[in-house]
Amino acid sequence: MSEEKQKKIDTEKQVMPVLKQLDRLYGTTKTGFFHQEPWQLLVAIMLSAQSTDKQVEEVLPELYRNYPKVEHMANASVEEIERNIRSIGLYKSKAKNIKKCCGQIVTEYAGQVPETIGELLRLAGVGRKTAILYLADAHGIPGVTVDTHVFRISRRLGWALGKNPAQVELELQKVLPMDYWNRINFQLIYHGRAVCTARKAHCEICPLEKWCAKRIEEKPGKTSQ
Repeated sequence: MSEEKQKKIDTEKQVMPVLKQLDRLYGTTKTGFFHQEPWQLLVAIMLSAQSTDKQVEEVLPELYRNYPKVEHMANASVEEIERNIRSIGLYKSKAKNIKKCCGQIVTEYAGQVPETIGELLRLAGVGRKTAILYLADAHGIPGVTVDTHVFRISRRLGWALGKNPAQVELELQKVLPMDYWNRINFQLIYHGRAVCTARKAHCEICPLEKWCAKRIEEKPGKTSQ
């Protein structure tokens, strides 16, 4: 939807029907990554970038058996960590960041994961998306995380026009009720993998089609409003 055609989003009419449908399709809660300590959850989220949840879950039990404390991970060599996460995408850079991040947690935060976005962003390998996901999963703090799926689908639905994730995050905060902030990420990830994929939007089977601004524009015979 072009900026010229942008209209004020009516949350009740244009957004809530989609959110309710997403709840029915994908549920309202997501099972969190295997962990026993907050630092382990943060590491799991770091590993999940550009990897599937299944890939991450497969390495976590052994990884945490080998490094049961954050100090153990901080003191391990990068090569040792690499061997434990080799099946994960970008494992070399992730191993370096995980070691440094755990070292920061030990030396700068007395072994405790910080609980503000500002402090989390100071940790190696922790970007805004990782920080928001961690605060949501660990503490239930509302936050909209914008990955490639959320970015693509929210723009197709007409909820956002932003050219980058930061802009889309702010737009979604305005149109989405706060109760939905934490779950919209995993719901649109599932939908993006199964239906509205990056390669092709399978509109013919999409249960969100009738509310999709992009699809409505593409339909033959549509007249300008």
